[in-house]
Amino acid sequence: MALPRIASLSGVVLPKLELSAEADLPTRYGALRVVGFRGADGQELGAVVQGAVDGHVGVPVRLHSECFTGDLMGSLRCDCRDQLEASLRFIARCARGAVLYLPQEGRGIGLVNKIRAYALQDRGLDTVDANLALGFPNDLRTYEIAAAMIRALGIQSVCLLTNNPAKVHGLQRHGIEVAGIIPLRTPPNEHNVGYLNTKRQRSGHLL
Repeated sequence: MALPRIASLSGVVLPKLELSAEADLPTRYGALRVVGFRGADGQELGAVVQGAVDGHVGVPVRLHSECFTGDLMGSLRCDCRDQLEASLRFIARCARGAVLYLPQEGRGIGLVNKIRAYALQDRGLDTVDANLALGFPNDLRTYEIAAAMIRALGIQSVCLLTNNPAKVHGLQRHGIEVAGIIPLRTPPNEHNVGYLNTKRQRSGHLL
């Protein structure tokens, strides 16, 4: 698949991040490893990894933004849990790969504001207009932390598991080479079909 490109950036400065802990993690998807990162400000982040990724190119990587309602509570309003599970199943079958779990609830607006946006959607607004009505852009996420995690893992380039071209731009902007895109196709349900259509029509997702 042809990738969106931006000019190569020199002198990119990423947040200071250390890979601080690592252990085996048997999962329902397969035997993986869990790794923990700690930032200079004390922030802690996690990822799961399959195989040896250090020094490798074209490593399948999923950047997954946390979703309390979908990932944990099984909400049908979004496809977050479906995409997370599809990503874990995919990398478990690969020789190597990683799923990075990013603290960017509600596309970066936070949990409480996401629930406020849900209430506006219940009144007829789509996800984009609900965010705008709350005074936020459609998507507040940034990807410098994800880039720092990729660097800390020693990954040389990634094949991104995503439908969202903005994630490609986000990593490229922070000096990460994106060698390809692996689309994530999950079946819609009656509660998220409008949400998915909005992603495609207004946010440019490859659905």
